[in-house]
Amino acid sequence: MTSLSSLRFVLALAGASLLPLSALPAKAEVAGPYLAARSADIASDFREASHWLGLALEHDPANVTLLESLVVALTGEGEVARAVPVAERLAGLGEAAPITTTVIIAGKFAAQDYAVLLSDLPAAQIGPGNLVNQLLLGWAHIGAGSMSEGIAAFDALNKAAGMELFGLYHKALALAMAGDFEGAAELMADEKNALFSTRRGTFARIEVLSQLDRFDEAKGLLDAGFGDRTDPEIATLRARLDKREALPFETVRTARDGAAEVFHILAGLMQGEAPDSQTLIQSRLSEYLRPDHTDATLLTASVLENLGRYELAVEAYDRIPAANPSYLAAQTGRVTALYQSDRKAEAVAGMTELVKAYPKYLSVHVGLGDLLRREERYGEAAAAYSRAIELLGRPEPAHWALYYSRGIAWEQAKEFGKAEPDFRKALELNPGQPEVLNYLGYSLLDRNMKIEEAIGMIEEAVRKRPRDGYIIDSLAWGLFLTGRYEEAVQHMETASLLMPVDPIVTDHLGDVYWAVGRHSEARFQWRRALSFEPTEKDANRIRRKLEVGLDQVLVEEKLPSLDARRVKK
Repeated sequence: MTSLSSLRFVLALAGASLLPLSALPAKAEVAGPYLAARSADIASDFREASHWLGLALEHDPANVTLLESLVVALTGEGEVARAVPVAERLAGLGEAAPITTTVIIAGKFAAQDYAVLLSDLPAAQIGPGNLVNQLLLGWAHIGAGSMSEGIAAFDALNKAAGMELFGLYHKALALAMAGDFEGAAELMADEKNALFSTRRGTFARIEVLSQLDRFDEAKGLLDAGFGDRTDPEIATLRARLDKREALPFETVRTARDGAAEVFHILAGLMQGEAPDSQTLIQSRLSEYLRPDHTDATLLTASVLENLGRYELAVEAYDRIPAANPSYLAAQTGRVTALYQSDRKAEAVAGMTELVKAYPKYLSVHVGLGDLLRREERYGEAAAAYSRAIELLGRPEPAHWALYYSRGIAWEQAKEFGKAEPDFRKALELNPGQPEVLNYLGYSLLDRNMKIEEAIGMIEEAVRKRPRDGYIIDSLAWGLFLTGRYEEAVQHMETASLLMPVDPIVTDHLGDVYWAVGRHSEARFQWRRALSFEPTEKDANRIRRKLEVGLDQVLVEEKLPSLDARRVKK
């Protein structure tokens, strides 16, 4: 059976593209709104784009380009109910682009107009190949009351290579919805069908197994899929299984839910493989058909963050109510979106509230620590990480990153005596981890401590990541600090090639050139470093080097001279 990874083809929707300048409407009064809409479209500002497109259409109501673009903008904004009549107007003009047809079909499922769907779907073109049509046709038959014809539609996909995974998955959902849990469980046991191993597929299978009183098997699936992860959704599910409670099958409850599942699966497959704007359309359609589809909402919010539409992402996260087991995940995502939209104080306050509301959950303490560290509140960040570590019990290899993060916070707080044990604990849990080796090695060099061990750590990190410019820069800088200037040149040039516009690497390259007597090249690199927007402190130091040279700056900073470093070698 074909693996899921081989099916990550781009399910592009024609029409979900930028408004072309070549389609600029002839009417002068339309040009302004059109250009404003195009600018908003480029920025993925769906709300602004739909506003300007609406104004343009007041003057040119039959313009096909404007109408189709409005369908895309409204769908991206999450206003699918408003997009449906626009798509129907387009169809009435004889235009039937895939995005138009898809939105109309979604509208028919929302209205549960299955007779029309059975008539229209066979000829509809809503994606490459026959996959989407066939899946939706199966659910339309089921909605019309014919389970047998619906199952036959899913079975028809078995004849198409690569499509059978989807047919069997939806057949299992349909059987479970109809109460045939034995039949559904048999299909879901197929380990070669990766759709049953997804988060949502795993939950569906657990619901089915609980209905068959196979609770131990259900808990085994939960543990295998999510381990001992502590979040409210997993904890709630595990508690219900421990009580041997039969879980209602809620993955798909109606044919409309089934159609929502089609769009959700497609959105998941498209994520990372197609433009985010196209992934968003599928996810929005899933939410439209099933507003309580939490996974679709979380996916929508995530894609909106990728597009930089943080205000819409926050709105999406806020749609998940506090009673929902995914509320913590949603609020954590909301905090991230707030921070990315430069509402940093709100983000920190929001995560602080989550820590108070969910004090026993590791993720909230780590999330708060990460935010505080980004805000350079290092002591507070270390305290947040410490609270997370207290919840660990016995640390596992996967927890190395938590000690590493706390180590960075302590080091930045100028508490290296506390940082070093954390870095070494991270290496104990994950021996040879290159990021930790690099950070600890560089920190030791910077403090003139354990020089040989430090350089050995960084050399090991370079062996593990030979194309990592930051790590190669650390090695070159370590050689520079120990007076091995000629050796440092080659490594620093390599780091500069890998990171050609990094101000720190470029500044270091200038220092190394100066140390070997290549003063003109050093000044050239320092000037380049200034053009890459270094911090104000670093920029002032670079300017001083350009004025008086590196040797004088080392004297002024009371640091070892270049000659003294050579002697130390």
